[in-house]
Amino acid sequence: MATKPEAAEPEADAAKPAPKSKKKLIIIIVAVLLVVLLSAGGALFYISKQRAAALAAEEDGGEPATPAAAAAHKAKTPPVYLPMDNMVVNLADPGGERVAQVGITLEVMDAHASDSVKAFMPTIRSGVLMLLSQRTADELLSPEGKQKLIEDILRETSKPFGGGNEHAPAPKKAGKQAAEQFPVVGVLFSSLIVQ
Repeated sequence: MATKPEAAEPEADAAKPAPKSKKKLIIIIVAVLLVVLLSAGGALFYISKQRAAALAAEEDGGEPATPAAAAAHKAKTPPVYLPMDNMVVNLADPGGERVAQVGITLEVMDAHASDSVKAFMPTIRSGVLMLLSQRTADELLSPEGKQKLIEDILRETSKPFGGGNEHAPAPKKAGKQAAEQFPVVGVLFSSLIVQ
């Protein structure tokens, strides 16, 4: 019977260290959670201060105080899209038998700019039709040709607003000033079928 109490002692010794390691594990987990929560709280506090400063600067001077605030302000306002009616046009291919059906959506700066562009839509649509009729099927089917068409359409949409200089680069490539100067900031194809 002396063997049974000796066997019981090692089991008791093995059970004693287990609660200490569980306590250490719980303390470590609580400490990590506390650090994460304090970091998240500090980040939220910092962001709220930045937003408050940006809003105050906008109210006072009209411009966001920092580039980050300007990006946050731009992110708050969703883009405004102005779809144009689908266009069917004869292409400039030899023989004149090829046609293209094109759907275009214009991206404008804001709702006010959308109203301005709508006022000139017949002029813009006519200019875009003239641009399309000068293209060949091969130009419209290549990625480079599509990109060139987008740049030309951007230039064409700026003409009613005083832009569209043939020798000047397209508004998108000219930099921030040109993109802000004209209401149309992007051209998107909703459909492009060449037959």
